[in-house]
Amino acid sequence: MTSTQILKKRRKRPSIKIRRPFKEFIRTQEFSGILLIICTGIALFIANTQLAHQYFELWETYLSVSLGGFILKKPLHLWINDGLMAIFFFVVGLEIKREILVGELKSLKKATLPISAALGGMIVPALIYSIININNPSAARGWGIPMATDIAFVIGIMALLGTRVPFSLKIFITSLAIVDDIGAVMIIALFYSQNIEYTYLVIAGYLLLSLFFINRFEIQNHLVYALIGCFMWYFIFLSGMHATIAGILVAVAIPARTRINPDEFIAEGQLILERFKAAGPRDKEILLNRQHLAALKTLELTCLNVQTPLQRFERSLHYWVAFAIVPLFILSNAGITIETIDLKMFFQPITLGVILGLVFGKQIGIFLFAWISVKLGLTELPSGLTWGHIYGGAWLGGIGFTMSLFIASLALIDPNNLIMAKIGIITGSLISGVVGFLILRYVHNRIYLEEFNSE
Repeated sequence: MTSTQILKKRRKRPSIKIRRPFKEFIRTQEFSGILLIICTGIALFIANTQLAHQYFELWETYLSVSLGGFILKKPLHLWINDGLMAIFFFVVGLEIKREILVGELKSLKKATLPISAALGGMIVPALIYSIININNPSAARGWGIPMATDIAFVIGIMALLGTRVPFSLKIFITSLAIVDDIGAVMIIALFYSQNIEYTYLVIAGYLLLSLFFINRFEIQNHLVYALIGCFMWYFIFLSGMHATIAGILVAVAIPARTRINPDEFIAEGQLILERFKAAGPRDKEILLNRQHLAALKTLELTCLNVQTPLQRFERSLHYWVAFAIVPLFILSNAGITIETIDLKMFFQPITLGVILGLVFGKQIGIFLFAWISVKLGLTELPSGLTWGHIYGGAWLGGIGFTMSLFIASLALIDPNNLIMAKIGIITGSLISGVVGFLILRYVHNRIYLEEFNSE
């Protein structure tokens, strides 16, 4: 058989590649992390060129949505921060629910390690920031800024190391970041909401109850949940709580049950394929007839029915969040004009608090709490991991970025304070990323040399 014939045969019979969901998630985060690094560079570059004025003016452009007598008018950057980021939090909520139901957070013993590490990675940075800014009440509100971990950036850095990073470390860091996200959401809800209007909050509560009621009666239509979710977002926005909380709340109510079980899917799928085979000739390329199309449509519906709405929502939105919403958020929030940066800013309490919180607080808190939980016998290190891996991962946990920028925009109202926080976030994340990268590379080389010498 010639090479041309082999290629033709391959075209006729394409290989089927089955991808595991978690590996697909990690791969998405790798590309997303690299994209976010590029977007950060673009935002910083444009903010320091002749286009700087247009750049900042663009995000302050007002955009109005009106329906009858209802009008909602906000600057573009707030539509991104309050609106699009609600979708980001919705996907985060779906990931949290999935991990609790079937993932690394399902087993208490397995979950103890990332939960302990995440708690340490939140408590120690917050303490460092609070101590440094204890005498400034307006700055002290930013204690939540260095508590976050940006999983996309972290996985993106790990992607640069390739196979030198054990897959179990990626699972550990991802689980840690999910617990971190839970903490961030609670902080936003409890500490960064102002002037609560309880009437609107009660209405949002009734809408949430209606979602659970719909879930209970196994209604799985995406549009129903999306429509009620939009109303929830609006009333939570009016209540004074940050509107993105709606994303997490709606995610909790999304069904995690299927209409049919796997055995029923196999039986129905085989029957549909038999009908497809019996619907007409297959010995040459033809347009599908009505029987073929009907069988395909039925098979599509059957495939949907064997998946949970939670999985369908997460899969359909994950790429939009990773490659559109979060990059847009970075583009609109990461721009800093270098001319406004004075060297003295790096020694201001806000900047120092964020940098030291991310660089030292994160790595100390994550590693120390993980070490204590293992030494107390509450959990154990995943197979293939050493304490060197955990320490390198703890440094990478200091890449706060997306969530840190988000919390900073809520916590610090003074523009100068916000600029200092952004300087701290970028500096602290950069240092943490570089050192974490070097540590993990060193750990891999050391393990490789030990194995080589033992042979």
